[in-house]
Amino acid sequence: MGGGGVGVIVAENVVKRFGRTVALAGVSLRVRAGERVALLGHNGAGKSTLMKMLAGQLLPGEGRILLAGVDVAAEPNRAREGLGYVPEEPAMWDYLSARECLEFVVGVRGRGDVDAALALTGLGADAERLVREYSQGMRRKVAIAAALVSEPPVLVLDEALNGLDPPSALVVVDELNRRARAGVAVLLSTHVIDLVPRVADRVVVLRAGKVELDVAVAELGADGLSRVFRAAQSA
Repeated sequence: MGGGGVGVIVAENVVKRFGRTVALAGVSLRVRAGERVALLGHNGAGKSTLMKMLAGQLLPGEGRILLAGVDVAAEPNRAREGLGYVPEEPAMWDYLSARECLEFVVGVRGRGDVDAALALTGLGADAERLVREYSQGMRRKVAIAAALVSEPPVLVLDEALNGLDPPSALVVVDELNRRARAGVAVLLSTHVIDLVPRVADRVVVLRAGKVELDVAVAELGADGLSRVFRAAQSA
């Protein structure tokens, strides 16, 4: 398992089955404070299953998940207190505005700067419109803003950059990097290879529910990263 040292995000020998289908077959992963890890893999490799388990939406059949030392299965509410999570398909409150969505999150978390989150994601001019009127890209910006607004120490982002225009994606990447420098642990799955060197220290590749590769981006170089990415996208 890569990323030695104390992990803020930890999966230990995690197994998850859906009937006869094995979605995760003994996955171990560790992301330390201030570390940025890109999770790669083809559709069905187990990325979203792992991320849903980190968020407490699914429970492991075997093994355990820890966030900042808290067992997600045993204490899900406490574990999620410090988590910012963007699912692959975010569910939105369609009849709230973006501002109202963020105000709700801040009310639950007890902290956060709504205006700063709206400005970061470029939603300030549309903050009072109902989310149901938003494009898919704008809805994803709301989900990202909701994950970031309370400055959580753990970020789990499942294809969060999908659907964003390039300038918006770069702004989000820069913000993730800023937060990592401040000690936030970042785990991001993505299909956007060009952004991986800008947003990750390590790459973890899942294949058929197992960790196939866990390596530092610097060790791969541009050519090596391209080869790894192409291999990760093939079933």
